[in-house]
Amino acid sequence: MSPGFSRHDARRMRAQKEFSAAGLPRGRTSVRRLYTPLVGTRRSLQGSYSADRAAGLAGVPRRTLYYWAKHGILDPSVSNIKPRLWSYNDVLALRLIDWLRSDKEETPFPRASMHQIRQLLSSVQDLGHRLERGLPVWIDPNGFVVVELEGQKAVPLGKKLLQTRLDAPGFDLLLPYGSTGPDLRWPRPTLRMLPGKLSGQPHVVDTRIETSAIAALAGRGLSTENIVELYPALTVTNVQEAIDLEAQVSSAA
Repeated sequence: MSPGFSRHDARRMRAQKEFSAAGLPRGRTSVRRLYTPLVGTRRSLQGSYSADRAAGLAGVPRRTLYYWAKHGILDPSVSNIKPRLWSYNDVLALRLIDWLRSDKEETPFPRASMHQIRQLLSSVQDLGHRLERGLPVWIDPNGFVVVELEGQKAVPLGKKLLQTRLDAPGFDLLLPYGSTGPDLRWPRPTLRMLPGKLSGQPHVVDTRIETSAIAALAGRGLSTENIVELYPALTVTNVQEAIDLEAQVSSAA
């Protein structure tokens, strides 16, 4: 071993080689992680959002997102080094944790403990690929995650599913949430979000035109008519909905 080169340095280099071979980013990971990200090997299918974008889409305050990342409650799974990037499933998990920790006056569901949240996130993790395709998820009055599979509601128990009946209204992770979080499938009637398309960014349906690009043009002073002229595939409604959505998402405090 070379002078000044310790066993720790050797282990770190081996770990970096293993991360590179696996296609994972290098850098420190949290040993206190509460949430194991809902990720697979195909990162391009998960979406990729900055902190501001993830907070706005999830409908949670930015300070909450930063706090959970700092304390290992929810680390960004696309990149945990600057710039930090959150996935589509991270956005779903942000909503889930925030809802579980909030007081629910309109429903009989109690505020969940961190132990219950840990169990629920573990269950949801196994269903991550289905969540990306638009799987409705609820929490029943007993604190169980409930999913709808082929018209039947079921409680995930590890690798198995136990059919159940849901008598009380639940929480659908994909529906609008908070003051800024839009529907994560159809944020507007003519706008779409798909984890496997355009890194999960909201876009005009049947196009590859992102709503953020439309809003940026409007911010530079282009009128709706100018934008439609620039992009003939768009309609006035497309442009108006895109600008409205971006204003909503960017208002996350």
